Parts: sequence; structure tokens; C-alpha cells
Amino acid sequence: MPDDDPIKIEDHAGVSRRDFLKISTITATVPLVAGPQTVLAAGEQVPVYGPGKVPVVLTVNGKKYNLQLEPRVTLLDALRDDLDITGAKRVCDKAECGACTVLMENKPVYACSVLAIEAQGKRIETVEALMQNGKLHPIQQAFVDHDASQCGFCTPGFVVACKSFLDRHPNPTPEDIRKGLSGNLCRCGTYAGIREAIARSARKGA
Repeated sequence: MPDDDPIKIEDHAGVSRRDFLKISTITATVPLVAGPQTVLAAGEQVPVYGPGKVPVVLTVNGKKYNLQLEPRVTLLDALRDDLDITGAKRVCDKAECGACTVLMENKPVYACSVLAIEAQGKRIETVEALMQNGKLHPIQQAFVDHDASQCGFCTPGFVVACKSFLDRHPNPTPEDIRKGLSGNLCRCGTYAGIREAIARSARKGA
């Protein structure tokens, strides 16, 4: 058998190529988590957080919350698990379905794809903020009136996305509505009711 046979090389070394890559990855990562609080990246000093919990301040629905979170925690996890604000739903957890849609600085975002630490200093609004003094927001009421929900998991994200859409397009055409809400999915298929709820809300000036 030739001396450069890959099986013999691994046997003599005692470490397979796969194990070597694992070790190399761990070694390369250690300085980032155990070293100084900043690292040089693209010619700039970039702060490094973690790996343990760090102070995070979030402003949600007009209230400021002081939390201790690991840097890897998403905004969705912080809302649901740490603040017990559960309107935004976890469905796909891949930034595809829109069930976790919230407003950040009045722009719709998928809360599952935003780190909580990145949301600091920004105004965050969830579906809970729409109801005032026990009264449903006109868009919420329109969803009820036009049977625009079934299982309900996608509904909070749709309602938040609809509010943002109507704020930007107060007089939408049917085509505007279809395009404007393409980032939210309803697995129950209640799109006809949802589109009617949005159209009716627009006519009422919601």
C-alpha cells in the first residue's frame, strides 16, 4: 500500500481530518469569547458580547425593560420568554411565515430574525399595543367581522403587518394588498377574509 494512502496517514496521526477541523474551529473561536472585549474587524474595533448574559434594555409598547440576556437570544424569545408578551407567535422560526411580525421604529420585522441586543434603543410595538382601553383596533375588529382567522397563529403577525401596510398605503388597490402582505403566510388559507378586512379597514380610515 502506498505511503501516502489517506487511511494510513490518519492512523499514524491519530486525528482524522474531521476531528482536525473541529479542533481548529474551537481554537479559532476561543479568542473571541475569552479574549478582550473588542476585536479588530475590517479595520475597526468591534465590541464582543458574551458568552454569558449581558445587560439589554428594550423599549416595548412604550415601556422600558432592563433584562439580562445572552447575546444569542432573539427578540422573539425575549418578548415571549422574558417579558411574557406572547402576541408574536413562533411558527416557522426561519423568518419565512411572518407570524412573529412586530414593528420596530414603525417598520415590520420578523422578531425571530432580530437579536434582542440589536433592538436596543429602538421602539418596538407588538399586537398587544393596538388595543386601547379594552377596545379592539379597527383592523383587529375587521378581522373578527370578516372571519379573517381560523387557527389564529398567523393572525397577530398579519394584524401588525396590516397596520404597517395601511399606514403607508391608506388607499390600496387589491393588487397593492396582495403584494403588501406577501411576507405573511396563512396555512389555513383565509386570504380572502384577510384581504376583505384590509380593504374595509382602508375605507374606514383605520
